[in-house]
Amino acid sequence: MNKKDTCEIFCYDEEKVNRIQGDLKTIDIVSVAQLLKAIADENRAKITYALCQDKELCVCDIANIIGITVANASHHLRTLHKQGIVKYRKEGKLAFYSLDDEHIRQIMMIVLEHKKEVNVNV
Repeated sequence: MNKKDTCEIFCYDEEKVNRIQGDLKTIDIVSVAQLLKAIADENRAKITYALCQDKELCVCDIANIIGITVANASHHLRTLHKQGIVKYRKEGKLAFYSLDDEHIRQIMMIVLEHKKEVNVNV
């Protein structure tokens, strides 16, 4: 950052600052950050994307799709499950995973679309 990227005064619009600070106190921003942090890992982002492409995938298929071991895929899927990004069901010896809900797919698709726009405008 250079001098042009920073403010030279303490507070421009105190009313906005106070309103938004108040809003921040009413939402669970920590959980939002944790969810985004979970997807921010490259393998977990790949898993999330793969699950955007198909409604449900077995752990072994996910491992093959992204080129990691089943144990590694299971580890990443546990993290995604803990953050409410994926859900699973057991069928005998198989474990099938899917996105927890449509919002996760929308988040991934919005980020991908944004990245395309940013790359075009650079």
